[in-house]
Amino acid sequence: MYAIVEIAGHQFKVEKDQKVFVNRLQAEEGKKVSFDNVLLLSDGDKVTLGAPAIGGAQVSAKVLKHLKGDKVIVFKKKRRKGYRVKNGHRQSLTEIQIEGITASGAKPAKVEKATAVKKVESKVSVSKAETKASKKEVEASQDLSKMTVAQLKEMAKAKGISGISAMKKADLITALS
Repeated sequence: MYAIVEIAGHQFKVEKDQKVFVNRLQAEEGKKVSFDNVLLLSDGDKVTLGAPAIGGAQVSAKVLKHLKGDKVIVFKKKRRKGYRVKNGHRQSLTEIQIEGITASGAKPAKVEKATAVKKVESKVSVSKAETKASKKEVEASQDLSKMTVAQLKEMAKAKGISGISAMKKADLITALS
């Protein structure tokens, strides 16, 4: 049984007990991680494709160690110009060992994001009266932003706002709202 899974932005073909080098993960050494973005599962003759991912499928792995890859030399040169630049780069990697591939029934590992969204929603919640007032202000500012400068100046004259000849569109909108 093998699976094609997306890990840290790259796709890997993985099997049970296989060791894989992936881009640096935030998990500590010795911790277990799971990947929900399984794109393909193959169990003998049975192949399951996701669109784009297979729901309920999961690949679990253990972080073995964090390390750096081999040095890659980046050399740039422009002939006859005296321009030469030499740089080196070592990619930060994480070595993981695949512990298992679950075809269906796996729980989503993205529980942390769901709790973070709930926290944000609780901070954003405001009383109904305030939201109605803010909606009216937003609608008014959207209507004003659609108007031309000449139309905004006419409205400002009607309201008796002084100094409109030197105002820009943004200043007129703030003065009118």
